[in-house]
Amino acid sequence: MATDPRIQRIAFLGNYLPRQCGIATFMSDLLTAVAADRPEIQCLAVAVNDVAGCYAYPEPVRFEIAEQDATSYQQAAHFINISNVDIVCLQHEFGIFGGPAGSHVLALARELNPPLVTTLHTVLREPGSDQRRVMRELVARSTRLVVMTERARQMLGEVYQAPAQKVDLIPHGIPDIPFVDPNFYKDQFGVEGRTVVLTFGLLSPNKGIENVLNALPAILAEFPDVVYVVLGATHPNELREQGEAYRLSLEILAKKNRIEKSVIFYNRFVERAELTEFIGAADIYITPYLNEAQIVSGTLACAFGAGKAVVSTPYWHAQELLAGERGLLVPFGDAPAIARAVCGLLRDPARRHAMRKNAYKLGRAMIWPEAARLYMRSFEAARLQGSALSRRSFATKTLDRQPPGLPRLKLDHLIRMSDATGVFQHATFTVPNFSEGYCTDDNARAFILAVLLDELGEEPARCRGLATTYAAFLQYAFDAETKRFRNHLGFDRRWVGGTGSEDCHARALWALGTAVGRSRHSSFQSLSGQLFARALPAVLEFTSPRAWAFSLVGIHEYLRRLSGDSAVNQARECLTGKLMANFDQCERPDWPWFEDSLTYDNAKLAHALILSGEPGGESAAQKRGLQALRWLAELQTSENGHFRPIGSNGFYPRGGARAQFDQQPIEAQAMVSACLDAYRVTADARWYQQAQRAFDWFLGWNDLGLELYSPSTGGCRDALHVSRANGNQGAESTLAFLLALAEMRLTQNTITAFPEPGA
Repeated sequence: MATDPRIQRIAFLGNYLPRQCGIATFMSDLLTAVAADRPEIQCLAVAVNDVAGCYAYPEPVRFEIAEQDATSYQQAAHFINISNVDIVCLQHEFGIFGGPAGSHVLALARELNPPLVTTLHTVLREPGSDQRRVMRELVARSTRLVVMTERARQMLGEVYQAPAQKVDLIPHGIPDIPFVDPNFYKDQFGVEGRTVVLTFGLLSPNKGIENVLNALPAILAEFPDVVYVVLGATHPNELREQGEAYRLSLEILAKKNRIEKSVIFYNRFVERAELTEFIGAADIYITPYLNEAQIVSGTLACAFGAGKAVVSTPYWHAQELLAGERGLLVPFGDAPAIARAVCGLLRDPARRHAMRKNAYKLGRAMIWPEAARLYMRSFEAARLQGSALSRRSFATKTLDRQPPGLPRLKLDHLIRMSDATGVFQHATFTVPNFSEGYCTDDNARAFILAVLLDELGEEPARCRGLATTYAAFLQYAFDAETKRFRNHLGFDRRWVGGTGSEDCHARALWALGTAVGRSRHSSFQSLSGQLFARALPAVLEFTSPRAWAFSLVGIHEYLRRLSGDSAVNQARECLTGKLMANFDQCERPDWPWFEDSLTYDNAKLAHALILSGEPGGESAAQKRGLQALRWLAELQTSENGHFRPIGSNGFYPRGGARAQFDQQPIEAQAMVSACLDAYRVTADARWYQQAQRAFDWFLGWNDLGLELYSPSTGGCRDALHVSRANGNQGAESTLAFLLALAEMRLTQNTITAFPEPGA
């Protein structure tokens, strides 16, 4: 227990201006208000970045977290611990942190020494399983919890079992805007003599602004001097994903309704001083949001506290704030109701002004100086209570208790190897070899990688561009007449050699299934789904066990999203049966395998059965897959404990000599992937250790102690020979490393978020 309640240093953690989002504005205002209220206290900020190196932060920001990098959160905790911080004030919103349901923030919370005070900007009534787990642990690890509405306080206890005694209710802070006649500000915006209806905030489709535009013709019919001002830039996430499509749709709607002379869009993110003037000019403020489950709205709080007459849809914060004749509520998506409410207020100035005064009176308790004083009470209580859990020692975890570090993702060589057509097959050292052209095998691998990187949140714009290139290559590779994929494309963009191999076709199917099951973009889902349906029937006639295996992995990915597709489920059953029949025919006590030799991409055979035998599949298949993978893992572990894949210089026929060299990166990647899925379906940590062992082969834990991965280029060398590493960094090897890294990071994100009990 802390005995000295005096606070000397506070760290505020979340988003920070100039990042454009509500959390950034809130945390910047909160830090400024606390610093003004207690100038003797040093206030610093730890900012979360969604885009690397994009923000020119002001002096209070002392540390930056990479949103999708779990290790970055742990590093931030260590920075805070060694900086003599007395209190950490965390701004929590699921969407601003990386990991499942924003769970990376737990990696930070677990490592903190000072007490944690968490402001909850969202409290969900019906959370998903990951969201519930994140919230329950965050509640447990926070010394104090701050909510902004009474409903949030109730839900925190009912849904997440938060102890009432650790919850503080502090209204959303607002600027101290004077209560003045709106006409005072109107001339500077060119709307003097008109009635101003205002909506402000970052634009996105959930804001419901189209309903106000549909209400406006009826309003203008009675009050032709009304002008509707929509203030705010498009939300950065919306802008990255969809551009200005939503704003353009609103402009088109305004023209369709013939109200363009009465609508003004200010497409920019405004600072507090300018925002104060916009709000001051408003006669009526509208929040037409579409979703009830919004526990707090900073824009509503700001307009309300400035003494504006408010019309709003009945989301949770609005229900609470506008009760008692402090505003009007209208049904969701009801344009006529919006028109009636606005016209009613304009007809009745006495009621409108009484509503304004009621709001302004309550708003005096919400201004930032008052909010800062309430936060300081919460901080001081947390300081006296100490950590929510037992006080931590400063001892560092031993190496075996720390999540293994992973290299930084570097796409430089992949981009160097790609052009507008696709990824080149081969390189001479690090220079693309144009003479060898392109192949479908590698472009399929590259498409899978782009989808996984998007899932990780890595460089969304760049990864989407790469994914578009590789998807287009696969579409072009598919021959509509033969229903097969061609494989080799020359640099002159002419196909060479006709139909590709069965393995090539199946790898393409694997990539398409991955896009259907994992991609967040409907265009990739649709294109991939159509190609998948056309390409799937051919594999039922294939004779290659690896083609069956690649197809089964693709089918598994496809069924993640479309589990009810009966034709695909039937194909899964058929191919699983074929692979199991091979295993049963070849298996011997000393050779539990699918073929009479171990050749290339070996782990993928076992991997396919492990996935096909998950719940809802065939348990016997999973049992065989795990048996085969266990044997292969033991066979490919050296006496010194490192990964030693079957060499491609002769492979390993049953009863014959095993090739030790020309070890291929594709074997390490296949082993990583298979072991990670074995870990996922069994929860046996030994499989994760096997995956880590195979991954470390790239980094130098191999027979020669040489790095195959090149941190300087971002590429991977093509093979480990008897005395050297191959200097060429082709597509297959580079993609093998990048795929292994992406899968390791996806799994490590989950482990960091939800560790094993007692870990």
